[in-house]
Amino acid sequence: MSEREIQAGVGVGPLAGVRVVELAGIGPGPFAAMMLADLGADVVRVDRATDVDPTVFGTPHPDLLNRGRRSVAVDLKSAGGREVVLALVAGADALVEGFRPGVTERLGLGPADCLAVNPRLVYGRMTGWGQDGPNAPYAGHDIDYIALTGALHGIGRAGERPVPPLNLLGDFGGGGMMLALGVVSALYAVAGGARGQVVDAAIVDGVAVLSTMIHTLRRTGMWQDPRGVNLLDGGAPFYDTYECADGRHLAVGALEPRFYAELVRRTGFPLPGDEAPDRDDPANWPALREAWGRLFRTRTRDEWTALLGSSDACVAPVLDWTEAPRHPHLAARGVFAEHAGATQPAPAPRFSGTPTALRRPPPHPGEHTDEVLAEAGFPADRIAALRAAGAVA
Repeated sequence: MSEREIQAGVGVGPLAGVRVVELAGIGPGPFAAMMLADLGADVVRVDRATDVDPTVFGTPHPDLLNRGRRSVAVDLKSAGGREVVLALVAGADALVEGFRPGVTERLGLGPADCLAVNPRLVYGRMTGWGQDGPNAPYAGHDIDYIALTGALHGIGRAGERPVPPLNLLGDFGGGGMMLALGVVSALYAVAGGARGQVVDAAIVDGVAVLSTMIHTLRRTGMWQDPRGVNLLDGGAPFYDTYECADGRHLAVGALEPRFYAELVRRTGFPLPGDEAPDRDDPANWPALREAWGRLFRTRTRDEWTALLGSSDACVAPVLDWTEAPRHPHLAARGVFAEHAGATQPAPAPRFSGTPTALRRPPPHPGEHTDEVLAEAGFPADRIAALRAAGAVA
């Protein structure tokens, strides 16, 4: 396949040929649309007409979450804008939106409206609380959703307050990724003869599913409810981070006895004067952590990495955002890619038969309005009339 075809989005990835309409939002909705675009879908983002600035067309847009798609700018509250979106929907396989429950219905673009013009449509809905339930009408953010599921309770040091884990757990793991999976699953059902349907992706649902293993450990007596005292939450001294001589940090994940033995062998643990108490007794964990802490402070992070990195000791340097793309392993796999002047995560996962590629940089709102509307069957005079009326921009 030629570079020109790749840039045009032709036949790249397992979702090549799938068409998606994205009603512009922030966070998890755009992430789901990005995932679909990365997998090869032709995604058209419907931005607000008021956000258009033609002077920036053709220049880089900073929001990498919007990569891989084209943009049309529409006034969703106008009759002409509704006409445009429904015309796009009629030729699409899926729609993704992230408004509060009831908003698209009031715009005349709800599931019933869209399925009426395209009965095979997959209508993906991204919210924090879900489409129903007592909290559904209200605003919220990642920290609120993970708090309600119990997940936030388990993240933090013993005896200290819970710590927000960025917004990776809720917005993107429990939200956008679940929506992308739901849309693909529903598309598979449609391909098998099912009718179109609504995918209700709520972050509270997704985070609860992600925490299934912790619920299992609690049921089997292998997890305590207080935070920071368990095997995987920083309670165990052999699954934690340590400061090194240069103030940078190592991540130690030597859970299994054989990996811990490798860590001990390579480091010469403990230092003279320290002891190596039984690691299987949690009562020994405070003393063991102090002993490991003293040892790791004797060398720099990179010195420890040189000693332990290529081994089964399960130790890795804690890299910052700038360092990560340059790590030899990540560089060898191409985990990060340079595209349109920006270093960014490459599409994942990887496919042997239908490989993915970064195809388009993030568009500016309205950058492809004429192009997309012409593809949807709008004649030039009708596009001009819609522009004149302010329905599109």
